[in-house]
Amino acid sequence: MKAARLSLRASTIDRNSTVVPMKKPVLSIDEPEVKKALRADRPPTEGFVVIVDGHFKSEFDTMAAAEASSRKLKSAYPMLQIEIYDAAKKSRTLLS
Repeated sequence: MKAARLSLRASTIDRNSTVVPMKKPVLSIDEPEVKKALRADRPPTEGFVVIVDGHFKSEFDTMAAAEASSRKLKSAYPMLQIEIYDAAKKSRTLLS
């Protein structure tokens, strides 16, 4: 009885199915955006960078943006040692 039901279902599916051609996505050849290559072993040459426990993390254009991000991070994780690196002056400022 079960075999008859299965064969009936299979024939119903085959009879009612139609082949629908799939549309292929159009591939565009846009030039990829040039990404700034960051290296962990070299300090950046411009801007301000947040240094967390001696490791360069986030880069910012202004000191205010770097300080705001650092303070937010410090309030969430007070045990971290956070510094702000000024690439133009090549100096670090410890966030207290």
